[in-house]
Amino acid sequence: MSELIGQVQGHRDGHGFVQSDDGEVSLYLAPQEMRSVMHRDRVKVRVVRFDRKGRPEGQVLEIVERRKVPIIGRLLHEGGVWLVAPEDRRYGRDILIPAKATGKAEPGQVVSVELTEEPSLVAQPVGRVVEVLGGIDDPGMEIEIAVRKYEVPHQFRDDVLAQAAKLPEKIRPADRRHRIDLTDVPLVTIDGEDARDFDDAVYCEPAKLGRSKVPNAWRLLVAIADVSHYVKPGEPLDRDAYERATSVYFPRRVIPMLPEKLSNGLCSLNPEVDRLSMVCDMLITAEGQIHAYQFYPAVICSHARFTYTEVAAILANTKGPEALRRAELVPHLLHLHEVYRVLLKARGGRGAVDFDTTETQIVCDDNGRIAKIVPRVRTEAHRLIEEAMLAANVCSADFIERAKHPSLYRVHEGPTPEKRALLKNYLKALGLGLGLSDEPTPSEFQALAEATKDRADATQIHTMLLRSMQQAIYTPVNSGHFGLAYEAYTHFTSPIRRYPDLLVHRVIKALLGAGRYDLVLPPVQHSVGSVKKKPGSASRGLPDAPKPKSKLKLSPQEAAAWETVGIHCSANERRADEASRDVEAWLKCMFMRERLGDEYSGTVSAVTSFGLFVLLDGLFVEGLIHITELGGEYFKFDEARQELRGERTGVRYGVGARVRVQVSRVDLDTRKIDFRVVKEAGDAVPGAAPGRKRRGESAVAELMEVQSRDRAVKRAAKDSARGKGGDSGRGGSGGGFGGKKSAAKKAPRARR
Repeated sequence: MSELIGQVQGHRDGHGFVQSDDGEVSLYLAPQEMRSVMHRDRVKVRVVRFDRKGRPEGQVLEIVERRKVPIIGRLLHEGGVWLVAPEDRRYGRDILIPAKATGKAEPGQVVSVELTEEPSLVAQPVGRVVEVLGGIDDPGMEIEIAVRKYEVPHQFRDDVLAQAAKLPEKIRPADRRHRIDLTDVPLVTIDGEDARDFDDAVYCEPAKLGRSKVPNAWRLLVAIADVSHYVKPGEPLDRDAYERATSVYFPRRVIPMLPEKLSNGLCSLNPEVDRLSMVCDMLITAEGQIHAYQFYPAVICSHARFTYTEVAAILANTKGPEALRRAELVPHLLHLHEVYRVLLKARGGRGAVDFDTTETQIVCDDNGRIAKIVPRVRTEAHRLIEEAMLAANVCSADFIERAKHPSLYRVHEGPTPEKRALLKNYLKALGLGLGLSDEPTPSEFQALAEATKDRADATQIHTMLLRSMQQAIYTPVNSGHFGLAYEAYTHFTSPIRRYPDLLVHRVIKALLGAGRYDLVLPPVQHSVGSVKKKPGSASRGLPDAPKPKSKLKLSPQEAAAWETVGIHCSANERRADEASRDVEAWLKCMFMRERLGDEYSGTVSAVTSFGLFVLLDGLFVEGLIHITELGGEYFKFDEARQELRGERTGVRYGVGARVRVQVSRVDLDTRKIDFRVVKEAGDAVPGAAPGRKRRGESAVAELMEVQSRDRAVKRAAKDSARGKGGDSGRGGSGGGFGGKKSAAKKAPRARR
C-alpha cells in the first residue's frame, strides 16, 4: 500500500479527497478520516483499499502542515454554545467559540475566525473571532465574504503603498527618453461606461502597400499602457501584482492588481494627458492579413475617451448628434471600422469559432442589491476593439516565438476525447446531419454554429459546443489557440489588470534591447498545489499542460519558473472567476428570495441525472427543478440526447424545452435556487429527432393528471403516517423517481 503527501480538498457532504503534489493521484477520504483534518491541510496518507471501480481510498497518517488562514462564517448562539458555521461548506464542521473569544460580535453577524485548537477524531475545532465583517444583509457583504472565502488579496501591503506614493503624478522628462513621440496622433480609447482603467488606445489610417498609387491597406496602431516602466522585478509592487495575478471584478467593485494611483492614474491612458505606452504598429492588407508589424516604446496622448455605446451610435449614423460632437475624430473611427471588417473577414477565413451565447450584466441599486439583470449587447464597437486587440496579441506571440525566447502563451486546446464523444452523440441525437471528425478543427465547430444559428434551440446547441472545449490556460508551452484558430497567441493588451501581459511586455522590451528577460519568481506563496488535475469530483482543476510543438533550450530552473508562473496565473484567474460567480449567485439568491412563490416561464438550459436547470425568461436567473418535482414516475437520463424521459408517459425534458415554474426555495448559504414545475409552456422537447413521435398537449395533460394524483396520494399517506407513525416516503433509489424524497434534496449541482 503506497503513501503520498498532498493537499486535502473537503466536500460539503463530509468526505474529502487528497490531491498529490504532482496532480496525478487523488485519494478519497471517508468522513471519519476527515474529522481530524480540515480543507486545504497538507497531509501524509496511505492507500488502504480500492472501491469497485478501482478508485483508491486513503487513511491519514500525519498532518504535514495546517492551513493557517482565517475562516469566514456566521456567529451562532445555540443552546448556550457559541459557534461559527463556515461560509465555505468544504470545511465540513462548525467551529466552537469560547464565550470570552467572541469579541464584540453579535449572533448572526459574519465574522472571521482564527483557530486556537485544531480538530481531532474526538473534538471539534476551537477558534476566536478576529474580525467582525457585519450583518449578513449589509450592502457589499457578499464581496467581503467572497474575497476572504477565496483568499483573494484585497489589501496592499504598507511597502507597496509607500512605493506607489513615491511615484510621480505625471510622466517626467527622463521618462520620455528613447521613446517615439506620438502625442500628435489622434489615438482614442473605447471602453464601457463604467470603466476606470484604460489599458489600450487605437488609431487607424489608410496606407499604401507595394507600388499602388492609392491606399490599399491600413496602418493600425494599438498603444498599450507601459506598466513595466513602473513595476520592476524584485520590487514590492511586483510582488503584490504577481500574488494577485489579475484584477477581480464584482458588481459595483473592483479588487485591482495594482494600487489605484497606477491602475486609474499614472498607467491609465486617460484623455488629454501624456502617458507612456508600448505600441504595436501594424500594416493590414485588404484581405485582413498582417503584412508587417513592429513594437516600440512611445509617449502618447489619448485624444478622447469613447464608450462602446457612443461609437456604435456614430458608426450607425455619421450625421447623428454623437457624431457631430466628435466631428474631428469620426473619420478615424470609420477607418477603424474598415480595418475591423477586413480583420473579421480573415477571422472567418481561419475558421475561428464565434458562438451565439448571451452574456448578462447585473445592475445594482444604491444598496448594492440587484435592480435588474440585462443582456450584454455586443455592438460593432465591441467587435472592433476585440479584433484590434487580437491582432496585437498575435503579433506579440509571433515576435516572441521568432526570437525563441521563453514567455507565457495563452493556450486553448480542442475537446478531449471524452467530451468529443459526448458532443458527437448529442449532435447525432439531434439529427442535424452534421458531425465532427476524430480530430475536429475550429472551422468544423464554426460550421455547426452557422448551421444552427436560426434554430429555436441555437443558444443551447452553442452552449453545448462551448462546454465541449477545454479551458484556456497560461503556459510557456505554445500549442496554439483552438477557438481563435491561431498557431500562437499571447496576452499583451491588458497589463494593468493581468500579470501575464506584464511579463509579455518585459520580454518584448528585453528583445527590443537585444537582451534577454530572466524570470525571477517573487517571494510569495504560489497557487500551484491542487490545480493541475481534478481531485476526484470535488474541485475544478486546470487542463493538462499541452504537448510542445518545439522545445526551447532552457535550464531546468528557468523552465520550472515559467511553468510555475503559468500555473499560478491560470489558477488565480480561475479563483477570480469563482469569486465573481459566487458574488453573482449570492445577489441572485437575494433577488429571488423576494420572489418566492412567483411563477415564471423559462427554458431548460442543462439536463442532469438529478434534474433540470432552467433559465428564467427576462430575469436571466437559473435554478434547479429536482427530479423529484417532475411527477410520480421514473425518469431516465439520456446523456447522448441530454434529456430526461418518463418511462410511463414518455414525456421528455431536453435542453431547450419550455417550462412554467414556481420559485419554491432559495438557500443563501449554498447559493441555490429551486423551482417546481407548474405548467408546460409548450412542447417538452422542441426540435426532437426526426422519426420519433412528438408528444404535445395530450402528454402534458397526462403528466399534469399524474402529478395531481401523486400529490393526493402523498397527502393521504401523510395523514396515515400521523396516526400510525409510519414512513410515507416512496421508494426508488438512484435519483430517478418522482415523489419528494428528502435525501434527494442533497444531490449535488453539477454546474456550480
